[in-house]
Amino acid sequence: MGSQVLSLRMEGELLERLRQHAAKRGMSVQDYVVRTLIREDFDERFTSSVDETERLGIWGTATCPLPTPQTLNSPPPSVGN
Repeated sequence: MGSQVLSLRMEGELLERLRQHAAKRGMSVQDYVVRTLIREDFDERFTSSVDETERLGIWGTATCPLPTPQTLNSPPPSVGN
């Protein structure tokens, strides 16, 4: 997939805040904005997936219990062992 140009007009104060956030991470403003947009897009898609799963009634059953902080932070079980 090739890249294309997106031009944004914003207030100087907002641009300066973006520069500061990007500098803290050792990134260019462009890279910071792109990574933020990608993260936001992922969060939105993940939330939609969770909502759809809950709507279908899959989570919270005996075969597929609701995740807990402990299960979310533990490695996945080995398959076939």
